[in-house]
This record gives sequence, structure tokens and C-alpha cells, in this order.
Amino acid sequence: MKVTRKAILDKTHYGLNVYSFILRQHYPGETVLSLSGRDCKPAKNPFNNHKETLVVRIVDGCARHTDSENWEFQGDVFDFAELAFQLSGQELLDKINEVMHLKLDEEKNFYRNKILPQKAVELISKTMDAPLVSYFKNPVQNTIPFQEMSLVQIYRKIKSDAFKSQTEKLRTIQDKKEARKYKSSNFHYATFSGTFSKRSDAELKEHSGLLTVDFDHLEDVSALKEKLLLDEYFETEMMFVSPSGDGLKWIIPIDLSQASQQEYFQAVFNYVKHTYGFSIDESGKDVSRACFLPHDAEVYINPKYL
Repeated sequence: MKVTRKAILDKTHYGLNVYSFILRQHYPGETVLSLSGRDCKPAKNPFNNHKETLVVRIVDGCARHTDSENWEFQGDVFDFAELAFQLSGQELLDKINEVMHLKLDEEKNFYRNKILPQKAVELISKTMDAPLVSYFKNPVQNTIPFQEMSLVQIYRKIKSDAFKSQTEKLRTIQDKKEARKYKSSNFHYATFSGTFSKRSDAELKEHSGLLTVDFDHLEDVSALKEKLLLDEYFETEMMFVSPSGDGLKWIIPIDLSQASQQEYFQAVFNYVKHTYGFSIDESGKDVSRACFLPHDAEVYINPKYL
């Protein structure tokens, strides 16, 4: 499978992860890029004596750069990578794919060796593009799913005003016990790890290939969100602020052909602790884990789904 520019942009958050990867080679252990909206704060430029003059921003779905001291130093992520790797064209795309372990040249569809009717191929493609999860209506004691929804449908619900009133109400409740009671009674929820006939690990119908990582009681939600979106190893499928307002739900892909969900969770737990210094909610290891759905106008979804 030929690696394309579009595939790289889709896989690397418009190319921001490519900038981050290259800069990390020059400045290991440092925060090399920090998001502010769709732009990044000025960063060190290895091609301008390591001065903090590099400005990266997203323009028309592609990360681009300029230098605040040198107006001639400008271009897109592939121009920057060409300087770093001293390659161009298809060789450059293949190099990015190789060093960042994007695996864009690998066919992931396990139906590839079978001949299927065109309609079946279309249905498979749609399912792969937008994982399905079970959607439950409140209260949390209700364990029978209301319907199956795609990740995009859940994203649109969170982004809309569907859950706005209960989210705002919850954030006014100071008593923790009352807040938990209100949340469990008034919030709909989803099981992001798959579809279920009933919310129970034993009642799993089909795994979505997703894992929910739950960060609670954060001092700076926005700062961690920026870092996770630029994470070198895990691609963000969806991310939103928790109902309480002081946490994050980070939904990432896992490959169950390599390890179980519980094994993946332990690896992610250790990685997050070592890399970001945070502990995550251990309930994420449960396949049937309930995730309450709040209102978040800034909810993130991987651009490949849109």
C-alpha cells in the first residue's frame, strides 16, 4: 500500500505529530510543542540556532511553519521533514511512515484475502471508519443499551447541547456524594470498548478496538489535553472533558490481536505514569466500563472520521 501525504496528515493530527517527532530528536526530554487553539506557541527551531522562533499552525487541514526572525523560512510539515531527513518525494513519505511507526503501508483489513461482494466491502469499510459502541440512557443502573451508535454520532451528541443542562447543573454541586448521585441518575452513557446485549463483560457482542483512559482531578485540563494530542505513541480517537469539568476522557485504539484489553490497560497505565506523571482510573481495564457523556463544545475527534 503506497504511503500518501493525506494518510500521514490524517494519522498525525494534521502533521503536528511529525513536527513534534522531529523536534524531539533535537530536544529530548523537553516539551517541544504546546498547542494554543489551532496554533502552537513559539518553539525552538533547530534550523535557526535553536532559537524559540519556530511558529507552527494548522492551515486548511495541514500543519505549516514560519520563523519569527526569518520570513524566508516557511512551508508545510513535509518541507520541514525534508530538511530533517534530507529526502523528498515518496522516499520522504516512506521515511516518515517508517520512523514514526505509522504502519500506513500495512493492510489492516483482515478480509483482504477474501473475495467479497461490493456491498459487503462497503459495509465493512464503514464499520472500520467509525467504530460502533453501545449507548445507554440514564440512570446508570439501566444496563440494557438503547441503541448502537458510531463514534461520530457520540461526538456530535457531546458537541451539541443535548447534555448541556445536566452538565452545567452537575458542576454547581459542591458536595461530592450528591454530585455522584446526580451524575449516575441524570447522565446517559456509552461503552466505548464495544457493543453489548447487556452491560456486562460476558455480554460483549463486538469489541470496538478502543480503550478509554480516564484522568481525574486535574489542575490544568487544557495543558494535558494538548500534550495527549501530540503523544508520540498513541493516536487519539476521541477526547473530551469529563462531566465534572476537572478530568479528561482519552479514547485510544488498541490491537486485540497483540494483547488483551487488560494487558493493554496495564501498559498504558505504566506509560502514562512514566511519561506524564499521572495515575489513571483503573476501571478502564473493564471492557464493559460505563462512560458518562457530558456537554463539551471543544470535544476532539480524529479528523479521519470527518
